[in-house]
Amino acid sequence: MRKVAFVTGGSRGIGYGIAEHLAKAGFDLAINGVRPEEAVGEALNGLQELGADVIYCQGDIASKDDRSRMLEQIRAHFGRLNVLVNNAGVAPKERRDILEATEESFEYVLSTNLQGAYFLTQAVANWLVQQKTESADFEGGIITISSISATVASVNRGEYCIAKAGLSMATQLFAARLGEFNIPVYEVRPGIIRTDMTAGVVGKYDKLIDEGLTIQKRWGYPDDVGRAVAALARNDFPYSTGQVIMVDGGMTIPRL
Repeated sequence: MRKVAFVTGGSRGIGYGIAEHLAKAGFDLAINGVRPEEAVGEALNGLQELGADVIYCQGDIASKDDRSRMLEQIRAHFGRLNVLVNNAGVAPKERRDILEATEESFEYVLSTNLQGAYFLTQAVANWLVQQKTESADFEGGIITISSISATVASVNRGEYCIAKAGLSMATQLFAARLGEFNIPVYEVRPGIIRTDMTAGVVGKYDKLIDEGLTIQKRWGYPDDVGRAVAALARNDFPYSTGQVIMVDGGMTIPRL
């Protein structure tokens, strides 16, 4: 029986790169996004062509009702879930210095990037435990996509950094709690990834990369993140729960 993965924000960017590699690894997929299904048809078709049974779960992970509805949709279609990939996230609508940032922006970013992911993980964790209890052979796991912003300070988007730092602790918490059930939990921390979210700063980072910002002198791509997530989802790292996988081209290695 094929395993099932739920990828939030999986219809484009990093999420789609992850979904592609999971499909290639033999997973069936539940793909979440906020856009109407007709707007993501091409992406869904691409995943189906890789052999996956794919459903689209439209919804906002910041919404408790949407989270519950999407999990019920997965339960009704597949009857099971093996892997959650917490990938959906938003950037501040307007970057502002932390001395001027608003509570509205803080709440907007954290409700999706931290609170929504945290409570979706809670709900999925309970479902995984239930399945593990019913079948000792069940294999499942949780993979959260955070960011180098979990530790690299950007004073013009403090709310984003705080949300990602919170996700890092959430990974450790759920890893500790689910250890008794042998359900691993991981964090993947991308660096500068070429997506629509970074489209407005291409020139800036082209220059910085050329000047040595990263050890590997290139942008990261969704494919790079997808490869890492697929390895974790396949359980290629069975004795590494709670750990951080860096996908940043060596950017965060301290250098003189």
